[in-house]
Amino acid sequence: MTARRTITKKELVLRIAENTQQKQTVTRDIIQLFIDEVINELARGNRLELRDFGVFEVKIRKSRKARNPKTGAEVRVPEKRVVTIKPGKKMKEEINRHAEAELAAELAASAAHAQGAVAPAPVPVDSSEEGSTAPTHESEPEINR
Repeated sequence: MTARRTITKKELVLRIAENTQQKQTVTRDIIQLFIDEVINELARGNRLELRDFGVFEVKIRKSRKARNPKTGAEVRVPEKRVVTIKPGKKMKEEINRHAEAELAAELAASAAHAQGAVAPAPVPVDSSEEGSTAPTHESEPEINR
């Protein structure tokens, strides 16, 4: 399995600014406005549907009884609101496509290793374009938040 890494808002700003030829500050402000609007709508209890991406919804978890693991004493966990995300069709397809490609590469590497050959390094996939194998933007400079 290939190593996973965390992609930050800062990195998304860099990628989107580059792809749209916009200034990073403008891109950062737009992304922040988008995030703020998503949070505001969910805080109001609204359902947010982003076609192909997913549906964001606030659900209520009922209060329940639980046990303190240290003492074994029964405690009441209060009701709370949680955000749920149901992935959209395109998101599910892309995630599964990447998982299948990764599995195929791992199987090929295992077979090559078993035969004594050295497997080539995996090529990072840029999901911005179907079938693209452009390298990721790991070496780009960071910007302030």
